[in-house]
Amino acid sequence: MTRTHTPRVLSGVQPTGNLHLGNYLGAIRKFVPLQDSHEALYCIVDMHAITVWQDPKELRNQTVQIAAAYLAAGIDPAKAAIFNQSAVPEHAQLAWILNCVARMGWLNRMTQFKDKAGKDKEKASVGLFTYPVLMAADILVYRATHVPVGDDQKQHLELARDIATKFNNDFGTEDFFPLPEPMIQGPGARIMSLRDGTSKMSKSDPSDLSRIGMMDDADTISKKIKKAKTDPEPLPSEKDGLADRPEAKNLVGIYAALSGKSDEDVLTEFGGQGFGVFKPALAELAVEKLAPIAGEMRRLTADADYVEGILRDGAAKARAVAGPIIEETKKAVGFLV
Repeated sequence: MTRTHTPRVLSGVQPTGNLHLGNYLGAIRKFVPLQDSHEALYCIVDMHAITVWQDPKELRNQTVQIAAAYLAAGIDPAKAAIFNQSAVPEHAQLAWILNCVARMGWLNRMTQFKDKAGKDKEKASVGLFTYPVLMAADILVYRATHVPVGDDQKQHLELARDIATKFNNDFGTEDFFPLPEPMIQGPGARIMSLRDGTSKMSKSDPSDLSRIGMMDDADTISKKIKKAKTDPEPLPSEKDGLADRPEAKNLVGIYAALSGKSDEDVLTEFGGQGFGVFKPALAELAVEKLAPIAGEMRRLTADADYVEGILRDGAAKARAVAGPIIEETKKAVGFLV
């Protein structure tokens, strides 16, 4: 008998560094409508965060900040479970089982480990090597059917699908785990640095001017946009004209994502005009859209007890889903339960 899986979406954000515009436009904002179309679970992946050293106090503070960002962006805890990953032990339990299903060769092909470990991979944590298996467990412990992903996570989702397929085959349990489908992020999925249009906006960039922080005030947002790197040419009227102009393309993309318009619409409005006109318009739009969220994030992070209560309630909801699935998994493997 073919198993029918509930349409369920799972995604998460790491509590490392300060959230920025790329995190918001590329991920968090897109979580909001999914809570109305799917059963939704949004976690703060603190177990992934410790694959590299984290200051414990900062990790706790950042976990609260991510939860505050979810709430400020419009995720409703009555509709979606908001929780920190470590509060749901079923993630770690399934990760061990899946570590025994995944193959070394699969993990050796993961390009992010090579990028993050660098040349001295012998000193990298074992967790950094195996965290794609934990990511698979994050998804499969809820039998999530859909996962919002950016380009840098597509390989990991493919691994989750490979692990699910092998588990289903190894234990003769057809469709025990669904093969999770990627949800392509669409406009705003890849926001680039304000100082270098060829590099993704990053929490780790040494220049604070490279990113717009999600708790930046209106003056700071405006200043960073006005200082953003550009070129001397006016904006083109056609999208093809942005092909070799990464900084211009990035700023047009940010305007489009914030306004809900297409790049073409933005160029129809601003084509032929210089950045002396476009940057102030973008700054005004960014302040209009982001300043209220930043203010709400500051209010929520100042009330950590409230946010932590939301996380506890969310973890209870998540465990209500994950608990029966992990028990069924243990039986399939042959564990006494």
